[in-house]
Amino acid sequence: MSMMSEFKAFAMRGNVVDMAVGVVIGGAFGKIVSSLVKDVIMPPIGLMMGGVDFTNLQIVLKEAVSDDIPAVTLNYGVFIQTVIDFLIIAFAIFMVVKAMNSAKKKEEAAPAAPPAPSKEEVLLGEIRDILKSK
Repeated sequence: MSMMSEFKAFAMRGNVVDMAVGVVIGGAFGKIVSSLVKDVIMPPIGLMMGGVDFTNLQIVLKEAVSDDIPAVTLNYGVFIQTVIDFLIIAFAIFMVVKAMNSAKKKEEAAPAAPPAPSKEEVLLGEIRDILKSK
């Protein structure tokens, strides 16, 4: 088998295609979640914290020398914002997984109706009943 045909067989397997679709959808979902955190959740948190915008927090290590050479800064506010984003996203994913697991448990908890007895079982039951009555 040539390398090209092996690669084609590998790339066209269902798992690889499903994974690729998952990565693309995950990337798009990541943008939605990032926007939710940045644009919807963080403004009220910043307001509760006294109007602090975490992304602007920084320590200037070296002042700007001219317009061509910018200041050297340690942007710890961006790091704080990223950590908060991560915690909110992790909590949201936890809640989704928890809801899915509880729905799955409810589905499993509902007992399935017992299957109808087969024709042989019905006939054997009738024979048993006839023998008991004699």
